[in-house]
Amino acid sequence: MSDRFKCSYPLKVRYAEADAQGHVFFGNYYTYFDEALLEYMRTIGYSYPELLDDGMDLLYVESLCRHFAPAHFDETLNVFVRIASIGNSSLSFEFSIYRDGSEQLVATGHIKAVNVDKVSRRPERVPEGLRRKVQEYES
Repeated sequence: MSDRFKCSYPLKVRYAEADAQGHVFFGNYYTYFDEALLEYMRTIGYSYPELLDDGMDLLYVESLCRHFAPAHFDETLNVFVRIASIGNSSLSFEFSIYRDGSEQLVATGHIKAVNVDKVSRRPERVPEGLRRKVQEYES
């Protein structure tokens, strides 16, 4: 189920995240991806605040979410995350969400982010420190 992923982030679906149909509103999956992405950064030892301290920021330029099964209030989901690739100024994150304790795939997705200078907002090379942390963690 999660052979490609070393990092996962468990979350409990909150009542406010369910829609009138009783399942998680589709837009909330992007919040789940974002929360898992931040956990990934902490896990590899290069937190988002560190990236900001280095004068950088990430802008999301592309995202996709595929839905396979509904999730409901009070369920625990495991959001698996990894950096699939690093370009000159871009990072591609991959996600898979499974129902806790199950092989049931709920959703998959990806986010592509571009690293930019915090002030000028112009693309900048992904910091070597982040590249190194990802390499160490993923290999």
